[in-house]
Amino acid sequence: MNAISAQTVHDLETPRLLLDVERMEANLTEMQAECDRHAVELWPHIKTHKLPAVAKRQLELGAKGLTCAKIGEAEAMLSSGVRRIFVAHSIVDPRSALRLAALAAALDELILAATSVAQVEALEKVLATVDLTLPVMLAVNTGLNREGGRSLEECRAIAEAVEAAPHLRLRGFYSHEGHTYRAAPEELDGVTDEVHRILKETRDAIAPELPIWPGCSVTALRMASRPAVQAVRPGAYVFGDLALCASSKVLPWDRATVTVLATVVDRPAPGLALIDAGSKTFSGDKSPNFGCSAWEVAGTGLQVTRCNEEHGYVEGAGVDDLKIGDRLRFVPAHICPVLNLADEVIAVRGEEIVGVWPVDGRGKNR
Repeated sequence: MNAISAQTVHDLETPRLLLDVERMEANLTEMQAECDRHAVELWPHIKTHKLPAVAKRQLELGAKGLTCAKIGEAEAMLSSGVRRIFVAHSIVDPRSALRLAALAAALDELILAATSVAQVEALEKVLATVDLTLPVMLAVNTGLNREGGRSLEECRAIAEAVEAAPHLRLRGFYSHEGHTYRAAPEELDGVTDEVHRILKETRDAIAPELPIWPGCSVTALRMASRPAVQAVRPGAYVFGDLALCASSKVLPWDRATVTVLATVVDRPAPGLALIDAGSKTFSGDKSPNFGCSAWEVAGTGLQVTRCNEEHGYVEGAGVDDLKIGDRLRFVPAHICPVLNLADEVIAVRGEEIVGVWPVDGRGKNR
């Protein structure tokens, strides 16, 4: 944990990321309790928080392992005490072999992804260079149309390629149903059922003894009660954002955990204020539902409608009441890239600073 001289949020220069530890704890305990209630394992995806301190807390509460996007993220999480990691990405580069071997040696279980026949063939060559045999989860496309078999025939072919690979063994079936972020709250039961149907029917046709591991914060609480689901892998649930707290509403607004503290630096025209947080803080992502980069956390109606690199354009009801020097807190549209732009987050309880947590997984995109 880093040191800081400030005692409260009022002592901080801006822009800063503030992490409300009580809100985070509520998000973590709710998800873990639902998994425990249905005897489902929680393997949270750390691509959202990238913080060993948060991963450690997830494991303390009962998470059975962690999901990571890249090998570098997995390496960064070792300090959390994690013993089991699933790297949910298409690994094909033989230059990764030594890192995979070292990572596997540091863990009780390292699981990789099998996303296509060609990728499986490339992964077998990677592992063969270090004579390392690892389990893989077979990716099933359930609607996002990214990686994974897009039909039962494609999934069968991937499974057969895994079976033919001396250094791979099939561990189960997984998906990332990111397309469900587009669903309205009243549609979530239906889209969850459809994702589960595709996953389970694929599993039943190929290896009915193996588990299914869906992965998305929008569906996770619902998926935990579905048959054959052994594990869920949500990521953004830990913090929330506009997508989870305002669009899908799977989290209430008062559980948005990480906010951007920013300062009004200019009032160049009526109806507009400029803040000192731009795309290098909020990222370039906008809410597809609301067309903005962030909402003011208190629900005043103020929105960051567009960004330059170091400026955010604030518009909305009450903007003309703002003065230069006013400080505001915003909930980002998409929290995952926001953490990847920060060196650290300020952990707070109310307005009191309780810690400074380095984002050790930042930039670990290899």
